[in-house]
Formats: sequence, C-alpha cells, structure tokens
Amino acid sequence: MRVIDVRVGSATHPGLRRRVNEDSHLAEYPLFLVADGMGGHDAGAAASAAVVTEFRGLVGRDSVGIDGMRAALSRARLAVERIGHAGRAAGTTLSGVAITQVDGNGHWLAVNVGDSRTYRFADGELEQISVDHSVVQELIDAGELTGEAAGRDTRRNEITRAIGAGSGGDADFWLLAAEAGDRILVCSDGLSGEVPEERIAGILRDVIDPQDAATRLVHEAMLHGGRDNITAVVVDAVRVAGQDDGDDTSPAAVTSDADEDTRPRAAAGGDA
Repeated sequence: MRVIDVRVGSATHPGLRRRVNEDSHLAEYPLFLVADGMGGHDAGAAASAAVVTEFRGLVGRDSVGIDGMRAALSRARLAVERIGHAGRAAGTTLSGVAITQVDGNGHWLAVNVGDSRTYRFADGELEQISVDHSVVQELIDAGELTGEAAGRDTRRNEITRAIGAGSGGDADFWLLAAEAGDRILVCSDGLSGEVPEERIAGILRDVIDPQDAATRLVHEAMLHGGRDNITAVVVDAVRVAGQDDGDDTSPAAVTSDADEDTRPRAAAGGDA
C-alpha cells in the first residue's frame, strides 16, 4: 500500500489574453505541484518547466521528506538562474504538496514560494494552506489593507518571493496529517485571482471526479475573464497509511482537524 492512495486530475490553459502558457505542473505520485513562470516572452515558461523537471526526479518514490524537497529546490534555483531572455531575469512561483510519512502515518508536506496556492477541502470547508508571498498579503497582515480591498489594489501583481528573478526568498513548508477524503487543490493565481473561494469550494464539493473538477475550475476561471494562465491540480486521498481501511470516501464527507497555523488567509491573487 502506498503512503496515501490518491486519485488525481489536472488541467491548464493559457487563458483568454495570453499567447504563451507560462504555467507548468507536476501531477505524478508522490508530487503534486504548480509553477507559474514570469519574465516575459518564453523565459517564464522555461523557468517553470525547469523547476518541474528538477522535481520530476522524485517521481515514483513511496514518499518524499523535507530534505528531498529542499534538495530539489536548490537544484531548481540553479536551473532557473541559467535561464534568461533579452536581458530579463526568469523566475517562477511554486506551490503544492508532496506525500510523506511520519511514524508510518501518511501526511501532506506542503511547499510554497510566491502566490500560487495550495488548498485543502475537507468536511465541506475550503482551507488555504499556503500563505501568499505578495505585497498585498504583507499589507493585510500589517492591518493596512482589507481582503476585499486587496482584489482592487494596484500592487496585487507584485510578489515578494520567487524561484529566480533575483529573489533569494526561502520556501515555506507545512506538515499536515492526511485523512481519507481530503481533497487538495493546487493552482496558479490565474484561478485564485479570478474565481471567488466560495465558487471554488462549490465546485470541489459538487464535482466528484478529480479530473472533471480540475477541468471545471479552469473553465470557471475563463468564464470570469481568463486574464492569466490557469492551472489546477486536484488530488483526492482515498486511503491513508496508519488509518483503518474502509470504503472509498467522497472528498466532502470526511472531517479534518485544521491546524491553527494553516488557516485561510484573505489575499488577492497576483499576476506572477
């Protein structure tokens, strides 16, 4: 038995206003990641693809720990630093989860750099695990900006950490005990910046198949304007090591204790 038996779906689209899709994603056990490139022309696409390539070397393992994730991040930074286009520095965000185990129990190891997002949907509630590395998020944390105003703020596209693009900011990590029925959503800001969280939660609740859910979320972002590249990866935990086996569980039907450190933050999506 794998640490966590999963069902997975993924979808991506350049959106309605972009010629190039600078998003890349990885949706292969035990890694489920989204990278949103920046740098203009093809530099952003090359940066996000380079990061995914470095993490792809971990595919096929039973689980990945934090040391393996940090080593892949270090290799990814070096790979992105070698990319440039017309004198502009390439960079990318990165967000998602790796499957890991602690004392024989399955866990989600979440990682984030930038303003792509990782959510967990459990017990009918959508919880933002990652915290945006963005100017507006810092203003919200300082009490200088409300979540409602953040969506209209002219600085909503400015991120404070990235892989490459002259940024040396570290990644944030969170370790969460997994439960059968968990549904993880990893997305670029082309989704979170267009579609209200209430609508995202509704789709995750109503669309049972993870591939159908990912496709529906991308389509919904296009209906809301599709102003940026859009990527969604949906991961359902079917069985988790360390828990009693049982029948397959609908993602919305299982309770999950929320960690105080991983409450949703109100933040605007940015154009990475």
